[in-house]
Amino acid sequence: MFLKSVPGLQKFLLWKTKHLSQQQFILILSAIIGFAAGLGAVLIKNLTHFIQNLLEGNFIANYHHAFYFIFPIIGLALTVFIIKKILRKPVGHGIPSTLYAISKRKGLMRSFQMYGSILTAPLTVGFGGSVGLEGPTVATGASLGSNISRLFRMNQSARTLLVGCAAAGAMSSIFKAPIAAIIFAIEVFSLDLTLVSMLPLLTASVSAILTSYFFFGSDTILPFELHDNFHISEVPFYMILGCICALGSMYFTIIYFRIHSLFGKIENKFTRLLLAGAGLGIIIYFIPPLYGEGYGVINNLLAENYIQALGTNFLNDFLDNIWVVILLLAGLVIFKIFATSLTFAAGGVGGIFAPVLFMGSALGHCFALVVNHLGIIDKPISTSSFTMVGMAGLMAGVLHAPLTAIFLIAELTGGYELFVPLMITALISYMITNTVQPHSVYTMELAQRGELLTHDKDQTVLTLLDINQIIERDFVPLNVTMTLGDVIHEGVIKSPRNIFPVLDQEENFMGIILLDDIRPIMFKQHLYDEITVNDIMQRAPDTIDLQNDSMKTIMKKFQNSAAWNLPVVKENKYVGFISKSKMLTAYRQKLIEVTV
Repeated sequence: MFLKSVPGLQKFLLWKTKHLSQQQFILILSAIIGFAAGLGAVLIKNLTHFIQNLLEGNFIANYHHAFYFIFPIIGLALTVFIIKKILRKPVGHGIPSTLYAISKRKGLMRSFQMYGSILTAPLTVGFGGSVGLEGPTVATGASLGSNISRLFRMNQSARTLLVGCAAAGAMSSIFKAPIAAIIFAIEVFSLDLTLVSMLPLLTASVSAILTSYFFFGSDTILPFELHDNFHISEVPFYMILGCICALGSMYFTIIYFRIHSLFGKIENKFTRLLLAGAGLGIIIYFIPPLYGEGYGVINNLLAENYIQALGTNFLNDFLDNIWVVILLLAGLVIFKIFATSLTFAAGGVGGIFAPVLFMGSALGHCFALVVNHLGIIDKPISTSSFTMVGMAGLMAGVLHAPLTAIFLIAELTGGYELFVPLMITALISYMITNTVQPHSVYTMELAQRGELLTHDKDQTVLTLLDINQIIERDFVPLNVTMTLGDVIHEGVIKSPRNIFPVLDQEENFMGIILLDDIRPIMFKQHLYDEITVNDIMQRAPDTIDLQNDSMKTIMKKFQNSAAWNLPVVKENKYVGFISKSKMLTAYRQKLIEVTV
């Protein structure tokens, strides 16, 4: 219906089939999607800055500190109102919702997601919510890519690639870092690193960054130029920083999910909004640098402008003491994740990319100051270099994207002087964090449910399989109270299968009967009333839980039980059977779809 409603679409599709190859058409679409993602980034950024400038105007300039408490609550309340009363659908947290659409919805994203984040994220961040805009921007672009690909009847493989193109375009537009944006799409969305995927990603990234240059000129989020050279004597300190970033990454993830779980138990959304919003307001009131995204704080740290970076607080008169500065920076690292998590818990819309960079910069800067003022080295290390490398270290650990971290910071600094330190710190942070926490903040919930796509092709195909499509329901169930005669007349005669599920009076699954079990006695009529189903039934080799078992778990159950058919239950109620042959057939078909 949707396709027929677009004038001239059928004629265009016929023309496209005759004159353009699939690869050529994907390249054209990737350029369009990159441009659209760039426009989405421009729109979200400008709306956010408009709200921030409005709130920080002359009218309330003298009272702004007092409003640090109330502004975030107002923004969160407006966000929740729009979601509940206008959109009437939940707006996911950017990248995780996009990953879910790829893994469980064949890359299909609902059309409201093209504008849902544009309406809600600027309100959340503009009023001081302690989250970033990168996730919502990626979700907006990804939804555009998904719906454009659906419009032109692209298959699942092409659709996933175009969603990745949108993500690359969004990141390229925001940071003006086109190479890092491509690597981000490959790392986070598990795209194949081939020429077929690289060309569309490159096209989208270039298209988006040109859009950003057109609207923003050469302005960047982190306008920093590296002046300090790397010295081999600093290697041990970058290694130590990598270990500290790993600890910081694990701390980030633990606090994030604990607060998420704690507030998830509160069913009333209004109560959640009040409690989490009040908590956020209190934290920001006492620690003003946690207000909003925090890129201004990062830039001030790079310039070593501590008065502007740390904001107005009760220790302002003591900022001449470097240990007070170190203490306040440590406070930023500790409390940023609380502010971010409370923003999400209250119903805010945003991403964790900016909070990760914020914490990483404060962590790296704090570490450099400690080293320089402990008197353990003759020549001080560069605080700005360690600030930038700290961002990469935390990004590698929290997001599990070490290559993105390395290339993003390298591109932001305008050169590759820090490339070796970035590699050292990012690698150590990622390896330690990955050992303790195998999944990133983006993917942990999906991985726990067995719904995560990875670069492992077998795992990806199993994840994409839909269990409901391979359940066979043409088996004749038997009641546990039936006699052998009932089995023959109600089961064997009527069923084309050689296996029968056994249920009790409440239709709970009890076991199975195989045709081989009754073949020796099925023609002995004198036993028809003497033997019951309960006498001849047996336990199933295993059962498949429709609600909890992933396709990978199901495959293992077939392997361990050596069965050819396994019963499917839902809350112990019989649903049907899955056969190994049908599952393997579906696997082969999905593998063809994914790789073509």
